[in-house]
Amino acid sequence: MKPNQQRPFFLFDYGKSAIRNKLWFGLALFLVLLALRPTPVFDYDFEQFFAQQDEDLTFYNEYKEKFGSDNDYLLTAFSSDSDFWEDEESIKRFVKLSDEIQELEGVDSVFSVFSVQIPRIGAFGVSFRPLIVQDEEEGLRLQGDLEEYRGKLISENGDSFLLLIRNQPSLSKEAGDRLYDEILAAFDRFEVKPIAVAGKIQTQGDFVELMQKEFGLFLGLSIGLIILLLSLIYRKLWIIISSVTVILLGMLLAFAVILLMGQKLALMSIMQPTIFLIVGLSACIHLLTHFINFLKKEIGFQKAIKITFEELTTPVWLTFLTTSLGFLSLYFTTVPALKNFGLSTGIGVLLMFFAIFLFLPGLLSLLGSKWKIQPFTRKNQLSLTPFFRLVLTNRKTILIVFFLISVSSLVLGSKLKINGFLLDNLPSDHPIQENFQYFDQGFRGSNPLEIYISVKDSSKSLLDYEVLKEIDAVENHLEKQLGSLTILSPNSLVKTLNQAQNQGDEKAYSLPSRGQFARLERILSRLPEKDKRQVLQNNNREGRISARTADLGSNRMGEIRKEFEAFVEEEIDGELLELRWTGTSFLIDKGHESVTWQMARGLGLAFLLVGAIAGYLFRSWRISLILLIPNVIPLIWMLGLMYFLGVEFKLTTAILFTVAFGIAVDDSIHFMSRLKMELAKGKSLFYAIKRTFLETGKAIILTSVVLVLGFAMLIFSQFGVTFYTGLLISSALLFALLADLILLPVLLLPMKKIISSKQKNQG
Repeated sequence: MKPNQQRPFFLFDYGKSAIRNKLWFGLALFLVLLALRPTPVFDYDFEQFFAQQDEDLTFYNEYKEKFGSDNDYLLTAFSSDSDFWEDEESIKRFVKLSDEIQELEGVDSVFSVFSVQIPRIGAFGVSFRPLIVQDEEEGLRLQGDLEEYRGKLISENGDSFLLLIRNQPSLSKEAGDRLYDEILAAFDRFEVKPIAVAGKIQTQGDFVELMQKEFGLFLGLSIGLIILLLSLIYRKLWIIISSVTVILLGMLLAFAVILLMGQKLALMSIMQPTIFLIVGLSACIHLLTHFINFLKKEIGFQKAIKITFEELTTPVWLTFLTTSLGFLSLYFTTVPALKNFGLSTGIGVLLMFFAIFLFLPGLLSLLGSKWKIQPFTRKNQLSLTPFFRLVLTNRKTILIVFFLISVSSLVLGSKLKINGFLLDNLPSDHPIQENFQYFDQGFRGSNPLEIYISVKDSSKSLLDYEVLKEIDAVENHLEKQLGSLTILSPNSLVKTLNQAQNQGDEKAYSLPSRGQFARLERILSRLPEKDKRQVLQNNNREGRISARTADLGSNRMGEIRKEFEAFVEEEIDGELLELRWTGTSFLIDKGHESVTWQMARGLGLAFLLVGAIAGYLFRSWRISLILLIPNVIPLIWMLGLMYFLGVEFKLTTAILFTVAFGIAVDDSIHFMSRLKMELAKGKSLFYAIKRTFLETGKAIILTSVVLVLGFAMLIFSQFGVTFYTGLLISSALLFALLADLILLPVLLLPMKKIISSKQKNQG
């Protein structure tokens, strides 16, 4: 080294002793991280898909403090026929089962036809008698009509009944799993088996179990794929061993750091093994392709390693950086699930880069020197010369075709709807989906519906007759919109007492006349606080309208809410009653509706990034714009593909545009970086594009094939977010390959004067 020459940074020094030192340093670092014992923890919480820093979420958290969470329940349905209600032993079994479940730690209440108490108003006030009485002398008898409970506690067609178990609010994942296991154990002890189960504590456990299976599945498939592809491409054991070892070490390093950061493996983490391994393999192929080209020139093994890594450090770093920032841009969304996934994946991608440049030079040197190197020949090598000629002779046609497809895709994409469902991450025939659908069809819904109500005038109460009439109008309108509902509200208290005043007549379950209500007011005022606090708070000035509905999707529910708001504006006296939609389903729907803003923020950041990189490479805003074009086109074509496949916009599909952009731009950066190197050697623009196309084009094709195959594996997932990631990103990468090898050269050729001017200025 010359006296005034600075020694290169440790990571980018590729002298023989330096690459050996980096290898041992990397292994030591890896062992230190393992010694810290990073432990994988899987977790699923659909509330992580709520948009944060949102006034509706803040309001719902305050609402929960008053009325409790709206999703802390477990719906269980058991088969029954007409003979069941005459079988004393069966009914006794379920009564005892309900009592035993009620005693479990974490259970708040158990409700079913066996626990229904029918109110009666007599001379001595309100009394309650059970719907089903078990008398030693008279045996089992019904004190009411079971038909009254159709669609509520008995299915619409009468073939099953509901056992609704409310768990205590905000149970941890571990406590929820434990409680669910204890409930299943109770079912086993009483020799009963539910025909459908749906609820948070069940769904979380099933989701986590499926996540663990798919995490292992895609890890195994990804490792198998990289071994297969490396074997097919290079067919040299020392290259395969070196590359596979580096990629696996990079993935383990990434997960070790992610777990030590305290990040849990959530739903979207299923994709991370594939992302890390395939991105690592793509980089290795770029490096190995150039390394082999240098070996063909017979410049020596060690020198080939040195030149390869010195020349490609910057472009490979930029591709990893753009991929990482594509994921990191998700951190700037307002949804915790996306923020955590974006942060951990972005960091993991950068760690894969450092692993490759720490380990790969040393392993190539160490293993390659132990094997007899056979000459690399050009036999059966892919030649892109005919393809390049085809591009040159059809420049105008290429521009027209790309323009027409892009415009058509934009038109079709504009017709896409924003629509998401609570369980749309699962296929429609999955058992969890089927269970929820069973309750939607037989018991009027499984999805919580919550509306906060309050009086504007502090001198009034929700139990004032005029206010109750307004609440009744609201409830009638909801049933007009959504069909029959089982509603819990201040009105349900009054209607129940009116029914009691009429000897339990089910027709009397309605808002009484003003005169009848006057006779009920004294009883209402004496109701125990525990009977009112579910629907009334703050001295009866605040309350709720609560029900369950089918999951109609965020698009349809958005329309229903708009119609509802119009009705309230026109028909409800705002001086008497104020209403506000809230609840978990509302917040999830609102998260889906925010996809346009979430996607625009991510893409805006990504566009700025690519523009900055192009500016760094060529110091030209015109070239920056040209570089954006072949990377925006795949996103536009994705819109058209989504329309043809019937894929709707939702949080988990909209974010893929940013991720796809961050990955697809890698090929453009490789192309432009190589073009810059060729121009720096004094070659003309045409010849520089040709050399770049013929040599770097091969690496771009190989890496694109690898990335497409890697992401395409994800379509075998049962989770919607994983499936759509595989489908849409692999398609976008194919579109990006076409744009980079066909459109980009056509766009660059007219830039001869600008590029020549930049060369002179830099010279």
